[in-house]
Amino acid sequence: MKNIYLLYRFLFSLIVSFVLSFLPHKSLNAEQRSQDTPLKFKVKSINGQEVDLQQYKGKVVMIVNTASRCGFTPQYQQLESLYQKYKDRGFVILGFPANNFMNQEPGSNEEIKKFCDINYKISFPLFEKVSVDGSDICPLYQFLTSKDNAPFDGSIKWNFTKFLIGKDGKTVARFEPKVKPDDPAVIEAIEKELNSN
Repeated sequence: MKNIYLLYRFLFSLIVSFVLSFLPHKSLNAEQRSQDTPLKFKVKSINGQEVDLQQYKGKVVMIVNTASRCGFTPQYQQLESLYQKYKDRGFVILGFPANNFMNQEPGSNEEIKKFCDINYKISFPLFEKVSVDGSDICPLYQFLTSKDNAPFDGSIKWNFTKFLIGKDGKTVARFEPKVKPDDPAVIEAIEKELNSN
């Protein structure tokens, strides 16, 4: 009986050791996941060139889904003004046209670019049209809306949702479409990040 008890005890300790040997590896994976940022993705510019968003690490970045036929479309002008005001201090806006809401961005990439050039003289980077919601959501917005981006996760409700990314590449704020780019809360958040180390 004693020998059986010792055998069971030995086997139990082996199993525990085996399981524990995997825990550091799993913790490392969890830690690596926590290092994920919206800037880990590669996307295509509105002209079709591949862009690695890692190039923006160290800057303060605003990611916004845009549309040309939306009630919030005039925010393009405020976004451009914001970009002009802060770009020399390390601020950049990344615009992602999307047609997810009421068919308000139906045009091609070329048509979108022309619209932005003619109507708003947009100089901040624009990217090819993507999906920001639904089964065909693009990887960047899948990340932005997932729990990996908590507490700023949650589905995109409409055009001109704004995510503010700090210099370390992590999301620091989210502003819904009704919050204009020149709203005092947005300005305060941008300046806070620009002034951070």
